Amino acid sequence: MTDTPNLPILLVPDPRLRAKAKPVAEADADRVRALAPRMLAAMYAAPGIGLAAPQVGELLRLVVIDLQKDEQQDPIVLVNPEIVAASKELATREEGCLSLPGQYAEVTRPAVVKVRYRDLTGARHEIEGEGLMAACLQHEIDHLDGVLFVDYLSALKRNMLLRKLAKELKAKQRD
Repeated sequence: MTDTPNLPILLVPDPRLRAKAKPVAEADADRVRALAPRMLAAMYAAPGIGLAAPQVGELLRLVVIDLQKDEQQDPIVLVNPEIVAASKELATREEGCLSLPGQYAEVTRPAVVKVRYRDLTGARHEIEGEGLMAACLQHEIDHLDGVLFVDYLSALKRNMLLRKLAKELKAKQRD
């Protein structure tokens, strides 16, 4: 995708993962156009299906998603995404996060969402997601507000998961 080195993905408890990202302004256009392909490369290398700019240390409202249906890359770049509608119907599915590697939990969210965003040319779009796409859109947009999927869990489950991650990361550092 690009010849530049991969962007490192921040891991919990990095405080930048809890910061609120700022809207992308016209002055950020070149920076965002350069950042998006690097984010996609980092996401594919991880491997993952979504990545938000705060996860690579950029506090901008920028998200990349690729569900890779049929093993084909089909990326979407969302600049300043916002959820404009959400179903009352809820769906529960297992979620993970590149910033919490190897950790998964069941999360309940609206089953269908409509998201308004701009692409890299500045054109406005809307996407309606259901199933995995709905969960992915909500998960990545949460990152822009400093929210992690573990925030939807009970304190007990969240603490168990975070302790397990800390233990695994510590063990990896020793290896």
